[in-house]
Amino acid sequence: MDNPWSGVVSLEVDGVKRAMSLTLGALAELEAALGDDTLVALVERFESGAFSSRDVLALIVAGLRGGGWDVEREGLLSAQIKGGPMGAARAAAQLLARAFLLPEERRA
Repeated sequence: MDNPWSGVVSLEVDGVKRAMSLTLGALAELEAALGDDTLVALVERFESGAFSSRDVLALIVAGLRGGGWDVEREGLLSAQIKGGPMGAARAAAQLLARAFLLPEERRA
């Protein structure tokens, strides 16, 4: 399911492997969820390691919705994510990186 060339990252939620993708619509929803915050600030927080659990959850929700799963933030609050909080953070960072890399920069 993972496809670095198209920006897809897989995440196992409650034992089901799901595709995540930051489509244009998912990015617009992410911006709305961030409010006054910006995508640039979000990227900077991930690059510096200063991201929050709110950042991770917002990215996961946007990515899952972009991947085709109609999920809401509240639906993930008690979900079991493979790898726990670190697995979720790793997947969120990978998703964000793949969304903004040029095709020739993408690697597995």
